[in-house]
Amino acid sequence: MTKAIVIIPTYNERDNIQPIIEAVFSLPVDFHILIVDDSSPDGTSEIVQDLQDLYNKNETRLHLLKRQGKLGLGTAYIAGFHYAIQKNYEYILEMDADFSHDPKDLVRLYNACAREGADLSIGSRYATGVNVVNWPIGRVLISYFASSYVRTITSMPIKDTTAGFVCYKRKVLETIPLDGIKFIGYAFQIEMKFLAWKYGFKLKEVPIIFTDRTRGVSKMSAGIFKEAFFGVLYMTINSWFKKYIPVYKESPALTEALQQRC
Repeated sequence: MTKAIVIIPTYNERDNIQPIIEAVFSLPVDFHILIVDDSSPDGTSEIVQDLQDLYNKNETRLHLLKRQGKLGLGTAYIAGFHYAIQKNYEYILEMDADFSHDPKDLVRLYNACAREGADLSIGSRYATGVNVVNWPIGRVLISYFASSYVRTITSMPIKDTTAGFVCYKRKVLETIPLDGIKFIGYAFQIEMKFLAWKYGFKLKEVPIIFTDRTRGVSKMSAGIFKEAFFGVLYMTINSWFKKYIPVYKESPALTEALQQRC
């Protein structure tokens, strides 16, 4: 069984879903894919089910988790994380379905964790300047200064705090209390990084070029930014009154067991 799975949440992504699945499966790393679909009325999940017949002949490479209604990005990823842990994946990646994240960069994120010692690798738009294509200048400025704001309030030592293109080692998701995550929009991405950092895990930014979607409709809204702005203040202040148990040290026996079950 492969060690790595890519979680892709979807809602009305019928134009993108087959090309993104094909792109991930064409990579040199043997990634599996989990589509978490929130009952897309455009038939996204039906397309995935048809593709399962094609890709799952020898082993289950393409997984589908169908949820009842549009429940939010954060809860989609939490459901995906629980699924990946239950299925014994060691590296759990997340990305968008719309090609704003280049599938080829999945390999770099995976290698940062599997070979370079990171516990959480982050596909960063701002690690080497501003690497965003096809966004209006206003949206670029909002995103850039939002990350700067989060970094100032939380003191997290990363430049792209809102990035949704990441790779987790399994132990990170087993340490973070997933069912206690507060935010369901894009602030979810901030909270996950913040908790990984507070628990003492090693975060590494991998520079990427982010390209805005060319097909489908963006899910961004004013409410998402409002949640992030006020949520960061709440999250940071709340953290002052909590203790974060340091990361556990894996014994050689545990490491060997993990490798065997993956």
